[in-house]
Amino acid sequence: MICSQYDVVEVPFPFVDTPAITKKRKALVISKYDFNIQNSATILCMITSATNSKWFGDIPIKQLEEAGLRKSCVMRFKIFTLDNSLILNICGKLSKIDQENYENMKNKFI
Repeated sequence: MICSQYDVVEVPFPFVDTPAITKKRKALVISKYDFNIQNSATILCMITSATNSKWFGDIPIKQLEEAGLRKSCVMRFKIFTLDNSLILNICGKLSKIDQENYENMKNKFI
């Protein structure tokens, strides 16, 4: 599935102890549409609801409904590349304010 930057998608994540078993998780598309087409892969950033394991730089998502999320989540700078064929679903898109918050934090780190 080809996605656009700031889409919130659902992807399979492997369990650490049994990689053959996966669980569906949300992720943020951070690469642009042209990159995703040309490389048949998408660069993603982790989205998590795990409040007990805070990371410096976690970015709370303010507009949950627009992003297609049902509970409080943060964007976390755990970045990975995934083949486009493994993207299961587009759930929503980050709001403009959440996009700005992501870009501001990204510019501090990268």
